Amino acid sequence: MLLRIFRFFSVFPLPVLHAIGVGLGWLVYLLSPSYRRRMRSNMAQAGFSSHLGSAVGEAGKAMFELPFIWCADPQRVSRSATVENWDLVQQYLDAGKGIVFLTPHLGCFEITAQEIAHRTELMVMYRPPRKEALKPLVEGARARKNLLLAPANMGGVRMLAKFLKKGQPIGLLPDQVPQEGEGVWADFFGRSAYTMTLPAKMAQLGDAVVLIVYAERLPGGKGFVVRFVPFERSLEGDAAAQARAINAEMEKLIARCPAQYYWSYNRYKTPPGVAGPAAQEAA
Repeated sequence: MLLRIFRFFSVFPLPVLHAIGVGLGWLVYLLSPSYRRRMRSNMAQAGFSSHLGSAVGEAGKAMFELPFIWCADPQRVSRSATVENWDLVQQYLDAGKGIVFLTPHLGCFEITAQEIAHRTELMVMYRPPRKEALKPLVEGARARKNLLLAPANMGGVRMLAKFLKKGQPIGLLPDQVPQEGEGVWADFFGRSAYTMTLPAKMAQLGDAVVLIVYAERLPGGKGFVVRFVPFERSLEGDAAAQARAINAEMEKLIARCPAQYYWSYNRYKTPPGVAGPAAQEAA
């Protein structure tokens, strides 16, 4: 049923979907106190409260563009995206160097992997949705030509490592809260957030290069601009220092279009079984 609904909406023009999404975003914001409270709190923590009105609409666009991104013809989806700075990527591909793409929850992050996969094979880490009804939709949308999925477990980590060692690129979401034992506490916009250590570990395999990629959503449903950005910080030091370096790069990127970040995400939660940040500081 859900797949049919997504396919139905996928035929609509992107400007129409984004217009509906803005209304949906405001409806969710007004009807859900917990959603509203978390979005406002996270934006205030990061110093972007002035962008709240725009962020509410952008969050709705992010939800309602998914039928288009996941279910429309791949060529039609690709025509909605303009890719900038691909030469940065191509030079490493030509040299046979492994690439770790970091894609935060910024803009239309779902389209970034698809655009990379149009040009080269890519393996991304994938955490199946909790609801069984969503699995056929999400897995079918993400597993496309040249786009390979690795499950978010140790088997998936081994798949990513093997792929990377062969000089092929992988993709990770660096601002997703990891499970127990898969992260460390690191500053993110002035507050401790449990941050995954996997990106830095992957980058150290075969001396891979780290690149950041995000897709800025253009106004009026005019599409997206997929941008590739160099990772400018060092990943030396212990796991906490590496995680902080990655968070700092994400902060800098989010500042480019703060209204398009996923502010309603519970980024500062403590996963089950994980001791709070004070315990790490005392160790």
